[in-house]
Amino acid sequence: MDVSAILAIAYRDLLKFLRDPLRLVSTLIFPVIFIGILGGSFETNLGTDFGYNYLVFIFTGILAQTLFQSSAMGIVSLIEDRENDFSQEIFVSPISRYSIVFGKILGESLVAFPQGLAIVIFGLVIGVSISGSQLIRLLPVAIAASIFGGSFGMILMSNIHSQRAANQIVPFIMLPQYFLAGVFSPIQILPWYLDFLSRISPMRYAVDLTRGIFYAGHPDYSEVVLQEPVVNLAIILGLFLVFMLVGTWLFVRSERNR
Repeated sequence: MDVSAILAIAYRDLLKFLRDPLRLVSTLIFPVIFIGILGGSFETNLGTDFGYNYLVFIFTGILAQTLFQSSAMGIVSLIEDRENDFSQEIFVSPISRYSIVFGKILGESLVAFPQGLAIVIFGLVIGVSISGSQLIRLLPVAIAASIFGGSFGMILMSNIHSQRAANQIVPFIMLPQYFLAGVFSPIQILPWYLDFLSRISPMRYAVDLTRGIFYAGHPDYSEVVLQEPVVNLAIILGLFLVFMLVGTWLFVRSERNR
């Protein structure tokens, strides 16, 4: 029964996304602007200074960042469900609380995939070389990055009680990670305090895992990848379990205290 509940909740979130044309267009265009304008300008002005193709570097970073962030920020819908009392209705049902939360995360991961696909298509259009084997390898990475982002969003939203607060807090937490995770610039060498902040930024591991898989067997691998994909995957799995367990417990507790 839990599998059916997970799929039903995920389908509900995907359907809401598909029925919202404004959100659909904005979420597809925003990452493309990032690659086309920011990536293109940096490639023109700084590309030769890096020693590798900067456009490919930023393409992989934005792909991971978009999947992670879209899924994380999509969990804001939990706040809307809470305000509409929908969350109380589903949490009193005879379904595991973790199944309900995982259904939300899966739904927002499905919402993130069209954005990832748009980035890949745009990357091909502007000249990013992507082989068929790289596309195949990126698929499970996209799933991992999206679900990981959703679990991070869960722990963020577990104690936020209004959409207004969520809209103020979440960008404040996400924006620094663009730079600490190395989405736009290399982070191999950082001051100790920034290196510490980078290592506790969850987005870093999604970005580095994506680059590790994309650049596998490429001459630039050691220049752009921070640590082996298996290490990143192990960290992501560990953090996912922590975020999922703690975030769900906190959210359910706050629902009971309403």
